[in-house]
Amino acid sequence: MSERTPIGVGRRSADVIVVGAGPAGSSTAFHLAQSGLDVLLLEKTSFPREKVCGDGLTPRAVKCLIKMGIDTEAPGWVKNRGLRVVGGGLRLELDWPDLASYPDYGLVRVREDFDRILAENAARAGAELRQNCTVTGPVLDDRDGRVVGVTAREEGGEPVEYRAPVVVAADGNSSRLSLAIGLHKREDRPLGVAVRTYFKSPRHDDDYLESWLELWDGDRLLPGYGWVFGLGDGTSNVGLGLLNTSAAFQNIDYRDLLRRWLKSTPAEWGFSEENMTRPIRGAALPMAFNRQPHYDRGLVLVGDAGGMINPFNGEGIAYAMESGEIAAEMVALALARSTPAGRERVLRTYPQIMKDTYGGYYNLGRYFVQAIGKPGVMKFATRHGLAHPRAMRFALKLLGNLTDRRGDVSDRIVNALSKITPTA
Repeated sequence: MSERTPIGVGRRSADVIVVGAGPAGSSTAFHLAQSGLDVLLLEKTSFPREKVCGDGLTPRAVKCLIKMGIDTEAPGWVKNRGLRVVGGGLRLELDWPDLASYPDYGLVRVREDFDRILAENAARAGAELRQNCTVTGPVLDDRDGRVVGVTAREEGGEPVEYRAPVVVAADGNSSRLSLAIGLHKREDRPLGVAVRTYFKSPRHDDDYLESWLELWDGDRLLPGYGWVFGLGDGTSNVGLGLLNTSAAFQNIDYRDLLRRWLKSTPAEWGFSEENMTRPIRGAALPMAFNRQPHYDRGLVLVGDAGGMINPFNGEGIAYAMESGEIAAEMVALALARSTPAGRERVLRTYPQIMKDTYGGYYNLGRYFVQAIGKPGVMKFATRHGLAHPRAMRFALKLLGNLTDRRGDVSDRIVNALSKITPTA
């Protein structure tokens, strides 16, 4: 382990530096600290802070929280039974599947609270959390260009340099650290956009997440969905997500599209300007490993920095937390090696482990989003799929990546499709 030196002397060493205290970074820091490593977790803002998100968590995300010891029975966590799908004039309620591998419930929690809880959980595990600390770039070894630390500026302070043999980039979609060492986004990967706001609404205590499959731009049916997630506090998170696989993607005013969709909802739901509690905000959704490799020269990518959002449904939080756990395990194994060459051999296995874990499934999702980018396919799926509950229950497992390894027929089909689809 590294020797701990005091903050404020211009330099600090740690075993691992994690940049970004969102779900990916805080989960990475938690698991690293649990393994006994000296972890520095740097966050450019301070908590609580707002993030654009639907605030809905599937059973896949709940499993990650439980593994980190988060008390999901505590006040503020709102449970849901499943997903209500609306489209083609039909409404279908689908309970989360009853699986051995995952809980049978989802959760809703606003990101202001959620991210703070995860960051504080990492700090309780032993990670050193430094807020209002903006990382300005990597520190590179002059001999081989390896990342050996970061430069940062703390609020009201002088520039400081932090050193570590491994740096984890959990700095989101833009990932300044990744760009600094030449890791750019892949243009052959789907990209989503999400916009959302909050309303005072009687729908705040709905025990289903609700998804609307028909988003129209005039007479064009768009690849995406609208959502309504009750927060249990008198408000609902309402928003929509769109994919760039439609020819109309570049020319859509997403905020205006959200407003037009909201006008079509029943007045008694309260989705009106006077009930809006926050402005409409938007964010990009990097999907299907749109930045690779996930390890290069001392820098490990997790979460949105590595484009780890599920292209089937736009879910990112579960994969952010899962990738953090996987990365932490590999980093801990690497740092247990006695030589730099030995550490490097372990770290270089991380990209293939990520491909083995998600690559086939994500590529399957790429084919799916390319298909629904065609209005005729999207219209057919919306109009005819909801009329068949059994098919929709299969779709819930497929889109949510919720299966048992040795489950029923639908589980085996989803698992087989993911396994035989090439990774890339």
